[in-house]
Amino acid sequence: MEIKTQIPGFTMRAATAEDSGLILSLIRDLAEYEKLAHEVIATEVILKETLFGDRPYGEVIIGDFHGEPVSFALFFHNFSTFLGRPGIYLEDLYVHSAMRGKGIGKTMLSYLAKLAQERNCGRLEWGVLDWNEPALQFYRSIKAKPMDEWTTQRLEGEALDTLADEFAALNADNNHQ
Repeated sequence: MEIKTQIPGFTMRAATAEDSGLILSLIRDLAEYEKLAHEVIATEVILKETLFGDRPYGEVIIGDFHGEPVSFALFFHNFSTFLGRPGIYLEDLYVHSAMRGKGIGKTMLSYLAKLAQERNCGRLEWGVLDWNEPALQFYRSIKAKPMDEWTTQRLEGEALDTLADEFAALNADNNHQ
C-alpha cells in the first residue's frame, strides 16, 4: 500500500518481509549517525523473524523519494495503565542526511500520529539522544514534551540473564509441585 504525501516525489509504504535487508541497512545508517554502529547485532534473518514472523513485534514504514528508500520509522504498541489505552512507541525514525530539511521526518511522524488516533492510542512516544540537538529542536517545534522526570532503565545481556536465572532458581521448587 502506497501512502501519498504532500512532498512531491515522496511516498511511504508499510514494509514487507522482502524489505528486511533494506531495513537492516537503514538501521546501520542510523546507528552510524548516532555513533552506535558497534552495537548493531541485528541480522536480516532476525529482522524477518521478529518483524514479519508468526508474532510480529514491530512495524516499519519505509519512505521513498522518487522510488528510492530514504527513510524509515520502526514502531510498536505499548500500553498506558494510567490511560487504560495502547500507545505507539517510535523506536527509530531516520532520514538520510541528504534528504533532511525537506519535511520527510515530520511527514512520517505526523503519519504515525494519525495512525495512533486511528488505533485509539492515547500517546505517541519516543526517545532521543541528549546530544542530538537538531532532533531535540525539531521535537520542540512540534510541541513534543520532554519527560524529564523519567529515566530509562535497561537490563540486557548478562544482567538480564542473571535476573531471569534468579527467578528460575527461586521458583524451581514451586513449579515442580
